Order: sequence, then structure tokens, then C-alpha cells
Amino acid sequence: MSQVPVLHNFFRSSTSTRLRAALNLKGLEYTYKSYALRAGEAETPEYLRLNPQGLVPAFELADGTTLTQSMAIIEWLDETHPTPPLLPDDPNARAQLRALAYMIAFEIHPLNNLRVLQYIEQNHDQDESGIARWFAHWVHTTFVPLEQVLASSPLTGHYCHGDVPGLADLCLYAQIWNNRHFAIDTSPYPNIERIFVALDQLDAFRDAAPPNQPDAIAT
Repeated sequence: MSQVPVLHNFFRSSTSTRLRAALNLKGLEYTYKSYALRAGEAETPEYLRLNPQGLVPAFELADGTTLTQSMAIIEWLDETHPTPPLLPDDPNARAQLRALAYMIAFEIHPLNNLRVLQYIEQNHDQDESGIARWFAHWVHTTFVPLEQVLASSPLTGHYCHGDVPGLADLCLYAQIWNNRHFAIDTSPYPNIERIFVALDQLDAFRDAAPPNQPDAIAT
């Protein structure tokens, strides 16, 4: 068993991207193990023993414990490695920051993840343009109110909440990279774009970006 955790992930997976950024922010070492999702590498018996859902990421700890679901893993990281914090101390602010994160993680991603896109393609006779329209619809459905909240909230700072990157920034950064794969125009969302640019200047986020992962070259 490795003395450092193993991150089972895929370079372009937005859930993997957000978790990589969280690990980088916490300054934690991990072993990177990649899975080509379209090739079915996360559906092998070996991986399904690790994560019966056949999803990435999975975070395998040194003691053999495996954690799944990126948002649960990120909150576990914040509980076990509290510095730097990903959530503010104030309960109201924590709830508001979680709401921003959940708008992306629970409203956009479940409708636009690979399994859903493949199902639409295979069972509803959609070509690439149809898939792209579906993806864009659900991004814009959430980005419109997200931009409004960021523009109007006194809690918005250099990042989604104040001047320290946190939980919502992890989700936003990963989502923008996913959007780029589908050529989503984010110019109508100046606050979202501004925050992404600010995050992309931080090593912890930039090093987590899909193009900078070892499996990006071979795919």
C-alpha cells in the first residue's frame, strides 16, 4: 500500500479537477492514477471493487480506506487538514458559500456528466451538436443566477467569497474548464470570468487544470 494517498481520476473530469485543486491548496501529496473513461477503464472489476459506482474521482488512503464523491472528499479534506480553510467560520457565510458551490456541483454537473451525455447520444439520437446544445443549456440555466448572486452579494471579493479561494471556487474553476471543452461562451458572465482568471493565476489551481495532467498528453 502506498504511503501517500492515491487519486484515481481522469484529467478532463471536472470532479477530478476540483479535487486536485483542493489537494493542491492543502499542500498534500498524492499518487496520480488515471482512467480513460470513454475506454471503459473505470468499469473494470478491479476499479469497481474500489468504487462500485465506477466513477471518478476516488481517493484511496494509505490505510486502504477509499473515499468517493468529490464534494464529500473535499469536505473530509477540510475537516482533517483545516489549513487553509475552504469554508468560512461564520455559519451563515458557510451556508452561502456552499450554496454557490452546490449550484455548480449539484445543478450543472449531474445533468452534464459523461454518463448522461453518452445516454443522450446513444438513446436519443443526438449528434455532437445536439450534445453541445444540451450541455450549454444547463450551464446557462445556472450561470445566469450565479452571475447575479456574485454581482450583487457583498460577500463576493477577489474570489467567490472574499479574497481567499474556497469551496465554490474549486467548483467554478473546474466547471469553466469543462465549458471550454464544449466551447461555451462565458462573456455574458463577467464576474464568473474574472474569478476564473484570478484562480488560474494560482499555482494550486493551474497545476490542477486538465491540460497540465500527465494523461492529457495521451488522450
